Amino acid sequence: MGDQVDRQNETLASIIEKVGLKAFQPSSDEATRSEGQRELSALLSRTNTMALMSALTKLTQPDRVPGWLRIHLMDILTLLPQRPAGVRATLEFVFSVHPSSTVRISEAATTQTQGANITMEALQLASNLLSAPPATVSPEKWYLGVAPQLLSLLDGKEGPDLVKAAAYVIGFGVLGRRRFGAPGSPGWKAFAEPMLTKINPDLLLQESKAEPIVFSAGPDEVIDLRRDTILVQADDLYIALRRLSSLVESHPNPGLAKRLLAPLMPSLWAISTWPPAAKAFDERYRNPASTLLRIYLRLSGSPERFRVLLTNLLVVGNSDTSKPRWIYNQVGDCNLQVRRLRDKDAANPMSSLGLLETKSDAFVELLQSVETDSDISTLFSDLIRGSLESTETTREIKIIPGNEHSQDPMAQLVEAKVLQKMMENPKLADRLVTGWKHLLELVSQFLSQPQTPLISMNDDTTALALSLLNLVVTAPGFQRSNVDPDFLASIEGSLERISKSQEADVSQTARNLSLLLKYRDSLDDHSENITAPTDRQIEDRKTYNLAISYITQADSPPPVRAEGLNLLSGLIRAGSPILDIQATLVLLSSLLNEDDDYINLTVVRLFTQLADRHPRSTIKEILEHYVDADELEATDTRLRFGEALLQAIQRLGETFSGEIANQVGEAMLAIAGRRGYRPKTKAKQEREERLKEMKDKDAQNTWQGGVPDLDDSDDEQTEEERARNEIIAQIVSGWDSKRGAEDVRMRASALSIFSVGIETNVTGLGATLVEAAVDLCINVLALESGMETGILRRAAVVLILYVVRALADARENGRRLGFALTDASREDIARSLEYVAQTDNDGLVQQHARDVVESLHHWRMSALMPNVSEIRDDKGSDTLTRLAGLDIGVGSRPSLPPLDSGVRPRIEEIE
Repeated sequence: MGDQVDRQNETLASIIEKVGLKAFQPSSDEATRSEGQRELSALLSRTNTMALMSALTKLTQPDRVPGWLRIHLMDILTLLPQRPAGVRATLEFVFSVHPSSTVRISEAATTQTQGANITMEALQLASNLLSAPPATVSPEKWYLGVAPQLLSLLDGKEGPDLVKAAAYVIGFGVLGRRRFGAPGSPGWKAFAEPMLTKINPDLLLQESKAEPIVFSAGPDEVIDLRRDTILVQADDLYIALRRLSSLVESHPNPGLAKRLLAPLMPSLWAISTWPPAAKAFDERYRNPASTLLRIYLRLSGSPERFRVLLTNLLVVGNSDTSKPRWIYNQVGDCNLQVRRLRDKDAANPMSSLGLLETKSDAFVELLQSVETDSDISTLFSDLIRGSLESTETTREIKIIPGNEHSQDPMAQLVEAKVLQKMMENPKLADRLVTGWKHLLELVSQFLSQPQTPLISMNDDTTALALSLLNLVVTAPGFQRSNVDPDFLASIEGSLERISKSQEADVSQTARNLSLLLKYRDSLDDHSENITAPTDRQIEDRKTYNLAISYITQADSPPPVRAEGLNLLSGLIRAGSPILDIQATLVLLSSLLNEDDDYINLTVVRLFTQLADRHPRSTIKEILEHYVDADELEATDTRLRFGEALLQAIQRLGETFSGEIANQVGEAMLAIAGRRGYRPKTKAKQEREERLKEMKDKDAQNTWQGGVPDLDDSDDEQTEEERARNEIIAQIVSGWDSKRGAEDVRMRASALSIFSVGIETNVTGLGATLVEAAVDLCINVLALESGMETGILRRAAVVLILYVVRALADARENGRRLGFALTDASREDIARSLEYVAQTDNDGLVQQHARDVVESLHHWRMSALMPNVSEIRDDKGSDTLTRLAGLDIGVGSRPSLPPLDSGVRPRIEEIE
C-alpha cells in the first residue's frame, strides 16, 4: 500500500510537470499552450489541495524544473490557500512537514493533522504564508479568499489547536501589522469589521448612513412598512461574540485587544448586563460580552472609561439621536438580535428606570473587580463633586438663558444611585478615600461657602459633606500633621459655624467631627516613626499591586496577564524600590511552569532585566530550577529556565565572572557529564515499565496471543517516510532519561549554555572549568556515538569551537587569558576531531568537526606570527622587521638611484 501511495505522489508530480511543460513551453505554438493550460486547469481542479501542496513543493525546489515553469508553479502554489478549505490544508501541511513539529515519542511516527503538536516556529511560518498577500494578488482580493476561512476556524469546530493557529495568523500576521491591520486597511475590513459591526451596528451605519433603506418586492408581495428592520440576526451576533472572544483570548496581544474592543464598550455593557434569562442565553451572549468588557477595562481601565459606562448605564442600543436608532431585542428565551427602530419611535426614559437597580449593582460589582483603589477613589470624588454641585444649583431660583441646557435629570438620577451603591457597599468602604487630600479639599470647598438666610444648614449638601469628612478623617493613613495649617483652620472654622446652628443632628455631627479632627493624631500609635511615602512610591505601589493582580488572578485571560507582565517590566527597568526581588523571582519561576509560549517569552525577558540589577539573586533562582536537585520540574520546564539562564549570561557580558561564573560553570558541567543520577526519575520509570508490562500481559490474555496492530497509518506512508519516522522515533526515545541518567536534551542544553559563557567572557570562567569542559566534550565525541545523542555531540563540537575562537581572539587582541592550548593538546584535539569528521553518523557533527580542525590549523599558522602588541608600537605603527629569516627592515631595502628633477620615470619592456 505504501509503494502504491508513493507511486501516486510521484505520478501526480510527473503529470503536473508534463502538463506544465506543455502549457507554458515558450517554443510551442499558441494552440498547444492553450490546450495544455486547459488540461492543467482541469487537473488542478480535481486534485486534493494537500496532494497538490506536496507535489508542487517538490516541483518548485531549485533545479527541479526549468526556471520559466517554476515561476508558474510557484504562482499556483501560493494561490492554493484561496481554494475552499485551502487555509486549513495550508496549516496542516506546514504543521506536518515542519522539522520542529515532531517532538513526542507517541507522535514521532505519525503525520500531524488538525493542528496537533503545533510549535511556535511552524506557526510563524504558516502565518507568513497566509497573512502576506503574494505580489501578483492585491490585498483586497487575497483577504477576500482567506478571511472567511480563518474566521470560521475561530468557531472551534475544528478543534482548539486550530483556533489558536487562526487567532495567531489574524492577530499577529494581519491585524498586528500597520500596513494591513490599521483601521480602514484591507486586513481590518476583512477580519475586524465583520465581527465588530455585528456587535455595534453604528460602525457599519457610519459608512452607509447616507444610503436610504430601500424595500423591494415582487408584483404580488405585500410589504409591511410598520415592521422594524432587523440589522443583525441572533445567530450572527452570537458568532461575532464567539469569534471575537477566541481572537482576543487565544494570545496575549494587549494592543490589539484594546483596538478591537474600544468601540464596543457600550454595546458589551448592554449585553453583559441584560436582565436574567435562560442559561443558554448567558452562554451565548452575556458571558462572552462580560469577559470581553472586563478584558478591555483591565487593559485600559480608568475613571474616564467608567464615566462612559455611567453615561450609557441604562442604554440598550445606541443613544445618539443624530444616528439611526437601534436596540438589542431578545427573541425567545436564548436569542438576542439587533432591531432598527422607526424614526417616529421615541425612547421613553421612564421605561428604563426599572433596570436602574440591577444596572447600578452590576456597575459597582464591575468597578470593584476591575479598577484599582486610586481609580475608584478618583471616580468617587468626581461623583461627589457632581452631586454637590447639582445640589448647590437647586438652592436658588435662577433665570437660565435659552441657549444653556441644564444637566439631564436622568443622568443625575443615575449618578446619585451609583454613588449611593458605592457608599453602601462594605467591600468598597476602604477603597473610596485612598487619595484623602483631594477629597478633603472638595469637602472644604462646600463647607466654607458663604451662608445666607435663605439657605438652611440642614440641607443635603451639608449632611453629605460632613459624612465625607468623617470618611476622610477616619481613613487609614490620615494624619492631622500632614494637612496644611491654613487649610485645616478653614475646615475647623466651618465646623464651628455649623455646630452653632439650630439643627441638632447637623450641629452635633459637626461638634463630634471637630473633636475627632483635633485629637486624631493621638489615636494612632506613634511608637514607630513612619516616614510618609513619596508620590513616586505611591504610584509604583499602585502599579505593582495592579500588575500582581493581573498576573495572579485565576480568571485573567492572556492579554491581561501580558499587560501585568509589561507593568512589572516597567518597574524593573525603572529600578523601583517597591519591588520585592525575591517574591518577583518566585512569581516569574512559577509562570515558567506553564505551557503558554507567549507568556514564557515575556518571563524570560523579565529574568534578563532582573539580571542587570540583581545578577546574584537572579542567577541563583534560575540555577535552582534548571539543576532541579529535588526532581520536581519537567524537562520542558527546565529547558525554559535554561533559555532564561542563557539570555541572562549574554546580558551580563563582561560582568559574568567570579562566583556567579563558577556556580554556572560547575552546574553546567555536572549536568552535561555522564555521571548524572536522578533516583526519583529512575523509580518513576520503573513503575511505568511495570505498569506497561501488566497492561501488555492483560492484552495478550485478552487476544489469546500477540496483540494485533490496528493502526493502518503506515499503509498511507511511503517507504521513505516510514524510514524517516523510524529514525525520528529512535532518536526521540533515546532522549529520555534511561535508568535514572540525565536527559540527553538537558545535557546538550548545559553544553550550549557553557559555550555561550565562553563566548561572553571566557576569562570569567577560568582555566580549570574550560579545561574540564574540553575534556568532557572529547569524551562525549568518543564514547557517545549513538544516533540519539547527535544533539549532544553537536553541542560538544560547538563548545570546542568557541574555545578555539576565544583563544584566537585573545591572541589577536593581545589579551592574556591565563591559559592556552599546548602543541600536544592541540594535536590531540585535532586528531580526535578529524576522526569524528570522517566516522560520525550525524552530518552536522561532521561539518562542525571539520570547522574546528580548520580553525586549529589556522591558529597554528598564526602562532608563527608575533602578537599584535609585539608588532605595533605605542603610536600604532608597525615594528615588524623580520619574518622567518627574511629581513624586511628599513635598512635592508635596496637603495635606488635618485632621479633628476627634470627626468620622468620610464617603464621599459624587456625580453
